[in-house]
Amino acid sequence: MKILIQNGYVLDPESKREGKFDVLIEDEKIIKVAEQITDHADKVLDASGCYVMPGFIDLHVHLRDPGLEYKETLETGGKAAARGGVTTICAMPNTKPVVDNGEKVLDVHNRAKKDSPVHVIQIGAITIGQQGQELADIEGMAKAGCHAISEDGKSVMNASLYRKAMKIAKENKISIFAHCEDITMVEGGVMHADEKAQALGLKGITNAVEDVIVARDILLAKETGVRLHLCHCSTEDSVKLVDAAKKEGLPVTAEVCPHHFAMTTDDITEDDGNFKMNPPLRGRRDVEALKAGLKADIMDVIATDHAPHAAEEKNCSMTKAAFGIVGLETIASLTYTELVEPGILTPMQMAEKTSYNPARILGLGEKGAIAEGKIADIVVFDPTVEYVIDKNTFYSKGKNTPFHGRKVKGDIRYTLVDGNVVYEG
Repeated sequence: MKILIQNGYVLDPESKREGKFDVLIEDEKIIKVAEQITDHADKVLDASGCYVMPGFIDLHVHLRDPGLEYKETLETGGKAAARGGVTTICAMPNTKPVVDNGEKVLDVHNRAKKDSPVHVIQIGAITIGQQGQELADIEGMAKAGCHAISEDGKSVMNASLYRKAMKIAKENKISIFAHCEDITMVEGGVMHADEKAQALGLKGITNAVEDVIVARDILLAKETGVRLHLCHCSTEDSVKLVDAAKKEGLPVTAEVCPHHFAMTTDDITEDDGNFKMNPPLRGRRDVEALKAGLKADIMDVIATDHAPHAAEEKNCSMTKAAFGIVGLETIASLTYTELVEPGILTPMQMAEKTSYNPARILGLGEKGAIAEGKIADIVVFDPTVEYVIDKNTFYSKGKNTPFHGRKVKGDIRYTLVDGNVVYEG
């Protein structure tokens, strides 16, 4: 089957080529990119006024499957991803049971091929059961195609054990995805430690909780040579540490989530569990540092940390609520509204940080670009559409977002996976 995308403004972050081009797809591959394509096509998609970008690759998603399907499933999470322009998901291992061996990785991959409209790459746990005591079957998970291991939701506090994991990951040519948090310093905190926390009578989480582990993990990556990817960075010092690591030539990359560049603690007006996330929303200085880091290409990736929960787990005080918010269906609009529209990022940088850079981190050479021979994972993004985020329209089971009612600009017109239209707006 041939599909022709016409009249769109193509952004190819691999070649840095951009302009008005048509894109011809046959089966799962892009076969032609040219100013005007007259070849016969079985289906024509009009991309007038839209950006044609490589499909987003989200390095940080919680699909809750297996074991927590009341929060999300491979199917509902996949549909939410397609709605948000995300064509490949990296699923974190903190499920029930924890994904800590090759058999469990294969199980998710096999079920995802049947249930999800988008690609799912399962990330493996670093330790058995994420208990921090004994290393998981890292080699077996690598062979099963997990691309990276992560203790997501916590850090491996035993630095010696963590170093051993890094060495095995390096030997198996996979990455470490690090959730940087010194759990001994959290001390019951539920939001950023500042005047707002004091005003609401809530315990705070200081920047140092993240920063000390970022520094530790970078130093361990320096020693072991493993590719280290720092998840959901939220502080000014995290940006400084990543910058220093890159200047030293270390194999370190970092991601920022939309909620961390689109909100500050000023947006928290009451004790509302939908504003509880880990790491927490920070102060203005941190947010400006994250934006500057993205602009300067110190921070490589925009990822969601999509974390769906049942309503009763979030519609309560922060002291009782679960950590996390959903993000798959708002990544495009928030990135465009908060970063591209104000001129912080160019549209090309948006494509780099949502697709090309994640593809490079995962070693997916056939993805992250709009070029002949590449996999036809494509998003057609309309930057002119204005709408108000309505959680009740989400495809995700999770409705836990602090962005409900927020006016944004830009929305998905089409999402294609392997040359098939999986979402049409």
